[in-house]
Amino acid sequence: MPGLTSELASFVCDAQFPDLPARAVEIVQSGFSDTIGTMIAGRDEPVVRIARQFVAARGSSVAEASLVLGGEKAASADAALVNGAAGHALDFDDVALGGHPSTVLVPAVLAESERLGASGQDALIAYLVGYEVWAELFAREQDAYHLKGWHPTAVLGTVGAAAAVARLNRLSLQQTSHAIALAASMAGGLVANFGTMTKPLHAGRAAAAGIDAVRFAMAGLTAAPDAIEHHAGYLAALSPAGRVDRASSASELGRKLRVLDYGLSIKKYPTCYATHRVIDGVLDIARERGLKPADVKQVRARIGVAQASMLRNHAPVTGLEAKFSLEFAVASALVAGKVGLSELTDGFVNQPPVREAMGKVQISTVDSQCPIEPVFSMHDSVQIVLNDGATLESGDIRFARGNAMAPLKGDDLRSKFLDCTASAADVDGAALYAKLTDLRSVRNMAMLAR
Repeated sequence: MPGLTSELASFVCDAQFPDLPARAVEIVQSGFSDTIGTMIAGRDEPVVRIARQFVAARGSSVAEASLVLGGEKAASADAALVNGAAGHALDFDDVALGGHPSTVLVPAVLAESERLGASGQDALIAYLVGYEVWAELFAREQDAYHLKGWHPTAVLGTVGAAAAVARLNRLSLQQTSHAIALAASMAGGLVANFGTMTKPLHAGRAAAAGIDAVRFAMAGLTAAPDAIEHHAGYLAALSPAGRVDRASSASELGRKLRVLDYGLSIKKYPTCYATHRVIDGVLDIARERGLKPADVKQVRARIGVAQASMLRNHAPVTGLEAKFSLEFAVASALVAGKVGLSELTDGFVNQPPVREAMGKVQISTVDSQCPIEPVFSMHDSVQIVLNDGATLESGDIRFARGNAMAPLKGDDLRSKFLDCTASAADVDGAALYAKLTDLRSVRNMAMLAR
C-alpha cells in the first residue's frame, strides 16, 4: 500500500477535473483576484521594499516573472517571494485551512505560469491541486497549529505551493514525490512573529520555497519517499502531542473537492481574521444604537483560545502591531465607525480617543472549537456596557461577514479589488478584475502583467 507522500504525488500528477463545478471555479478565481488586489495594495509596504532590495542584491540576471505585476522582473522564486510578501503585507488577504492559502498559492502559480507561458486554465488547476493537498494535510491534525507556535500559512503552504508548481511543470511521479518531501524540509514559520514584518515574509518564503523544491527535484535532488508520514517526518514534527493522522489513506483526495467544503473567506477588514467576528458585533451594536465612544464604559469580548493566542498585542503603538490586537479592533470600530486601511496607521493607533477606548476592552476565552474552522471557537460574542448601566449584547456570532459560509457578493468583491488598486496609477483595476474573474479565457498568464 502506498504511503501518504506517494499518494499526494500521485494526486498532483494524475488528478483530472473534467466536470469542475462552477462554484469551485468561482472560489479559485476569487483567490486570484483577492490576492492580486491585496498584492497591489501592499506593494509599497516596508516589508516589500526590503524583499525587493534583498532580491536585487542577489544580482541575478534571470528575468522570469514580474514583481507585483509591474515592469520589473526577477527569477520565478524571487518574484514569488516579493509577491507573496506584498499579498500578505496588509493582512487583508483571504483565509482558509487555518491560514492564508491564496497569498502563498497565487504568487507561486503566477510566477511559474508567467515563466512557462501557462494558460489561465493551467493556473486554475494548479491552484486547485495545491489547495487540495494543503487541505488534506490540514485535516489530519487535531490540535491547533497556532497554539503550538506554527503558522499554517508557512508550514502547510510550502508543501501546497510545491504541489501546485509541480503540477504546472508536469513533473514525473518520482520528481513530484521528491519535490513534496523537499518542501516538507523547507517549511517553517512562527506565530511569535505575528505583528511584525516577518509574518508577511512567511507567505513569500513559502511560495518561493515551493518553487525551489520543484526546481531542485527537476535537477535530480532526492528526498525521502515517506517524508510526510514517517514517525520522524513532517506531520509528526509539527504535532508534538502526536494527535495527527499519519496512517490513513488519502485515496479520496480529489474525488470530493475540499475547496467546496472549506472555500475561501474574504476579509472585510485588514486585521487578523481572529478579530473579525467581534468587529462585526461592535459595529452592528454601535450603528444600531448610535453609540459614541464616550457612551461606553466597557466592552467585553469573548473569543476562542487559539484566537486569543494570535491577538498578542494588547497595547499596540504601531499599525503593524494593531493588526494583531483585539483591543485596537474594538477601539477603531467605536472611534472611527470602521476598521480599514486608513485606520491601520501609527498616527491613528496613538490618537488619545483610540488609546482610551482600547483600555475599555476586556477579553475572555471560551474553549470550544468550530468544526469547519478549528482555529476559531464555535461562536464569538460582544457585550457593551454603557455608562448608564445598560448592557447591549451581540448574541452568538457564528461567521464573520465575508466568511466562506457567509460570502461577500460579486459587487462587494469587485469593490474591494478596485479599492485595493485605486492608488496604483499603472493598473487598470476594472480591466484586470475582468480578466481574473474569467481566468479560463486567459491564454497566457504573462498577459496579466502587461
